[in-house]
Amino acid sequence: MSKRVTIDPVTRIEGHLRVDVEVDGGRVKKAWASGQMWRGVENILIGRDPRDAWAITQRICGVCTTVHAMASVRAVENALQLEIPVNAQYIRNMIMLAHAIHDHIVHFYHLSALDWVDVVSALKADPDKSAELAQSLSNWNGNSKAEFRKVQEKLKGFVGTGQLGIFTNGYWGHPAMKLTPEVNLLAVVHYLQALEVQRYANKVVAILGSKSPHIQNVAVGGVANPLSLDTQSVLTVERLLAVKEWMLKLDDFVKNVYLVDVAAIGAFYADWTKVGRGITDYLCVPDIPLDGKGTTFALPGGYIEGGKLDSFKPIKTFGDQYFVDGVSEAVKHSWYDYKAGNNQSLHPYKGETTPNYTDFQDDGKYSWLKSPTFYGKPMQVGPLARVLNMLAAGHEPTKKYATTALDLVSSIAGTPVGLEAMHSTIGRHAARAVGCAVQSDEMLKQWDLLVTNMAKGDLTTFNKPVFPKGEQMGVGFHEAPRGVLSHWVVIDSGKIANYQCVVPTTWNAAPRNEKDQPGAYEACLLDNPVADPEKPLEVLRTVHSFDPCLACAVHVVDEEQRPVVTVTAAGSC
Repeated sequence: MSKRVTIDPVTRIEGHLRVDVEVDGGRVKKAWASGQMWRGVENILIGRDPRDAWAITQRICGVCTTVHAMASVRAVENALQLEIPVNAQYIRNMIMLAHAIHDHIVHFYHLSALDWVDVVSALKADPDKSAELAQSLSNWNGNSKAEFRKVQEKLKGFVGTGQLGIFTNGYWGHPAMKLTPEVNLLAVVHYLQALEVQRYANKVVAILGSKSPHIQNVAVGGVANPLSLDTQSVLTVERLLAVKEWMLKLDDFVKNVYLVDVAAIGAFYADWTKVGRGITDYLCVPDIPLDGKGTTFALPGGYIEGGKLDSFKPIKTFGDQYFVDGVSEAVKHSWYDYKAGNNQSLHPYKGETTPNYTDFQDDGKYSWLKSPTFYGKPMQVGPLARVLNMLAAGHEPTKKYATTALDLVSSIAGTPVGLEAMHSTIGRHAARAVGCAVQSDEMLKQWDLLVTNMAKGDLTTFNKPVFPKGEQMGVGFHEAPRGVLSHWVVIDSGKIANYQCVVPTTWNAAPRNEKDQPGAYEACLLDNPVADPEKPLEVLRTVHSFDPCLACAVHVVDEEQRPVVTVTAAGSC
């Protein structure tokens, strides 16, 4: 018998997401992903100075702040064809990479690990054996027996008082949980250690970006960080040495804990390499520019069709025409209207953001997210798309860490696990860890590039923009932690005439498009197992593997102060 299950809101994400599935015979037969709040920032920007857009668009999200700032200044710089100093690129790059590493660590341990780790089971573990297992996998200095005993005692204290604290409301004892008590304890120990380690990434962002969250140092034309070798009032070598120390601490955790834990847990859940495949058209953009014009990049990007790496087509530069021409958005199943009708798709330069809220309609409008496509096709974006595209481009560091991860999974699982396994729910976690290791290496390289360039006497960080009369159009893209982020701006006589943000979760969590093709979440949920419709843990596993991030503040306002949206507890109907 078919059963409708509604998870509203989906928790351990940023923002408000509703997911509905029809379950029949223990499998998902149909799915709907609904963004439950309106961002609306695009309309706020109309008529404003383009140099202010980055500060406003950062407020789209309280987590993904720096990424919007960066995409915004890149959009305006692209419209003006403005070159920026390489020092500014290096500083921006380090901010972006530190932000990404923070995002990946927090996502795995604090937003999704509890889908796979039975915390209560860790009470049954032998802490010494758990520590020995951890020590056999890596030389992380936090894997001592004393540390594992201490954490288990702390966990007993939570349970003894009847309060699990941060571990409350998990699906403990769910039949889909299969880790041993020792592995569960290992994950809990690293969960708590990750809370401490992630602070180092925030320190890097705060020093280089002047503040975190919501950095304050970027500007159209570069960054506002003055550089000096001999004064304490600006960004000095002394401060940069402190930044490098934090980077090295992050690097140690990423390589010796995060990457190892993902491989180990993935080996225990090898059956999940056959779940959550969905859309295998993968899009990512190049990032970490190495010159002032955005023509060479440390990390490649492109498009892969049907999961076939030999179909790779590169995206080469900022403003690459292949990328620019391919993006459009539809609103047939979104709570918006287009003037010319809703059965079409508009390019972002001509995009419209006119809200038209209705009730949730299974076959009509049911989400505040639009439906982006690339040359008419829905895409999967994010870490899996990023890693596969970099592998297809022949990026050696990505090959190195992907091989390391798959070899470790194969060793623990006792059976060969190849690249094909990445097209899955658990594969998205593996790709995120692989990409994080690549980004950690690159962050340290960017530090070296900046310090080396400063030693040559180049301390320039800003080129003043000039706004000509008439109309200019520009796109700024960034390969954000969750995937392709692009801001599209139309400037007329120095003022914003149109602005559109096409964000990673818009790509992945999109409702059906004008052709009724499902978005990545909806496609990846099809045939997902569900052991107990009252406890749809498996649905959350697949959704959380994308790290959903919707708008984090209320943007729907009724002048009469009446309720606009009511959020109900999870359940089935």
